[in-house]
Amino acid sequence: MAEAGLFVGWGTVVRGRESQGLALFVDFLGYLGDLVESGEIESFEPVVLEPHGGDLAGFVLIRGDADRLASIRLSDEWIKHITRGGLMTENFGVVSASMGKRMERQMAEYLEQIKALA
Repeated sequence: MAEAGLFVGWGTVVRGRESQGLALFVDFLGYLGDLVESGEIESFEPVVLEPHGGDLAGFVLIRGDADRLASIRLSDEWIKHITRGGLMTENFGVVSASMGKRMERQMAEYLEQIKALA
């Protein structure tokens, strides 16, 4: 089970670019599928949210090894997709995520620091 992840989130598509935005989304999912096939990532889960008046319209949670995810973020192909996403949608962003045992270690450190600063 993956202990690290990448949260790729976006807001509304730039008006007038809806068709292009959908094509880029499909292309990005294909890229992620290739990363799964090659073993670079464990899995990914795309989510589209219902309209709710907020800034987040959807996200993809990518699961994998922390070092491999860091390496992917430096690749030309990743940078191309992320740049396109930023140009096509509002409030686009990528954030590293901790899951499973890695999250448990982070929370234990958090609690330790709370005690140390009390």
